[in-house]
Amino acid sequence: MLSQLKDKLAILPDQPGCYLMKDRQGTIIYVGKAKVLKNRVRSYFTGSHDTKTQRLVSEIVDFEYIMTSTNIEALILEMNLIKKHDPKYNVMLKDDKSYPYLKITSEKHPRLITTRNVKKDGGKYFGPYPNAGAANETKKLLDRLYPLRKCRTMPDKVCLYYHIGQCLAPCVNEVSPVQNQEMVQEITKFLRSGHTDIKKDLTEKMMKASEELNFERAKELRDTLQHMEAVMERQKMTINDHVNRDVFGFAYDKGWMCVQVFFVRQGKLIERDVSIFPFYKEAKEDLLTFIGQFYLQKDHIKPTEILVPENIERELVEELLEVKTHHPKKGKKKELLDLADQNAKEALKEKFSLIERDEDRTIKAVERLGEAMAISSPYRIEAFDNSNIQGTDPVSAMVTFLDGKPSRKDYRKYKIKSVEGPDDYGSMREVVRRRYARLLKDELPLPDLIVIDGGKGQIAAAQEIIEDELGLAIPVCGLAKDEKHRTSQLLMGDPPIIVPLKRDSHEFYLLQRIQDEVHRFAITFHRQTRSKTFFKSALDDVSGVGEKRKRQLLKHFGSVKKMKEATIEEIRDQGIPIKVAETLYQKLHEDEEN
Repeated sequence: MLSQLKDKLAILPDQPGCYLMKDRQGTIIYVGKAKVLKNRVRSYFTGSHDTKTQRLVSEIVDFEYIMTSTNIEALILEMNLIKKHDPKYNVMLKDDKSYPYLKITSEKHPRLITTRNVKKDGGKYFGPYPNAGAANETKKLLDRLYPLRKCRTMPDKVCLYYHIGQCLAPCVNEVSPVQNQEMVQEITKFLRSGHTDIKKDLTEKMMKASEELNFERAKELRDTLQHMEAVMERQKMTINDHVNRDVFGFAYDKGWMCVQVFFVRQGKLIERDVSIFPFYKEAKEDLLTFIGQFYLQKDHIKPTEILVPENIERELVEELLEVKTHHPKKGKKKELLDLADQNAKEALKEKFSLIERDEDRTIKAVERLGEAMAISSPYRIEAFDNSNIQGTDPVSAMVTFLDGKPSRKDYRKYKIKSVEGPDDYGSMREVVRRRYARLLKDELPLPDLIVIDGGKGQIAAAQEIIEDELGLAIPVCGLAKDEKHRTSQLLMGDPPIIVPLKRDSHEFYLLQRIQDEVHRFAITFHRQTRSKTFFKSALDDVSGVGEKRKRQLLKHFGSVKKMKEATIEEIRDQGIPIKVAETLYQKLHEDEEN
């Protein structure tokens, strides 16, 4: 352990607060909270840990802490710091999915719509629903019963919805606020407390229509009742109090946690959310953080009630969210909680086998690659490839792999600016300089390994910039290909030597994936650039040929090459004026001669 860390650990305060772990580049890689900072932070550097925590600790070279007055303050601060810094080891809820809701808008003439975006805009939101189909079916039923406005923008004449009785047509008719409010109240009542009263009312109307021999109306009401039963069918797990509640169950093992959230609406279990992630402190503390993020950072609508396991501080959840929180000990609520826990255990058990297989190809492959190259595990790898045709339209591309997986949001494209002609080494120097000068300027994370698609010359060009010009100590390696253009050898050092890797190892497959991905990305970018440049050079300088005429000509001729083969009359036949056709013909053949 570094002496700096030892000194800081010795003077940690005996108070609640948050701590921020940093790697050797000063990047915050993990944020946590603690009731007692001294005990929590010291625990990372003493005793044995699971593989996940060992990996985190191996990257920590420094830390900061912020003291708070209470545990609830520490919890809120932790969530804000995670949102601000997005540390790579705080992975909870990054892939959170959104569920559909029904919304009554707050407009003068309100509408009933489905949405996945919950906003503080005055509208009434109901849900979440299991899927878009369930939300749409419920909306379809309510559209039959309550004729609210349907059009997004007010038209100047009635539409089909008016003629089928599903809209009062406020576009041409006077619809009072009282009428709108009555319908909104009925829809709200239906969505919050079920459909028993509505069903009873429709049944009475159906019987009355039948007695009056109005069989068409009776059949229409019967179909509506059947549709209602299909949409609102009771599920096996029900609670008769019709309270909207979320139920949190969890399980943890081997440094991983699974949280299952059951959504209970109108007393019915309609859907669940499953999240599996690594955790690095006490399980119940991570669950508290998860619950806070679930509502405060992901805009989930808070229910009337939350159920949590018995070993979770319900008072803390209640204070944080201002929602009634319980840990039931018997009855239907306890059955729901037990069911959520059981599902979490099964999901975690199933995930372990997949994680182990996946880690062989990713994390473990990264670690074994670092061992083979005698460097620290390269959890962040950036790879470069150049692309050009005889020096024309030279471009370069960079891909990023985090923990052995592509991170597409970190991919970058570069048009070469300072190099004339086919100079692969010069292109490599330019793009490496631009990339890492920018990272240094913006104080962004640097990679653990730079991979160059090429051999000795390309490696030397990159090292010249990295080491001599920028003064960085980042390992650089090259990937050479065989005669069949397949990844053949890993080269490293000055002069470069071959790093021995088994061709059937996961670390070798990882390098293949990296090389194939950066090559694909570079080639795709070059094709896009080349096509734009060619199109521009052939047509853009011709007066009278704008975007519309360009598209028209290319649609007819199929390509610029075919256009060159056309006569002036054939170009004129596409509605091009004679002078413009002559200028275009001359321009196309000038380019051909040049």
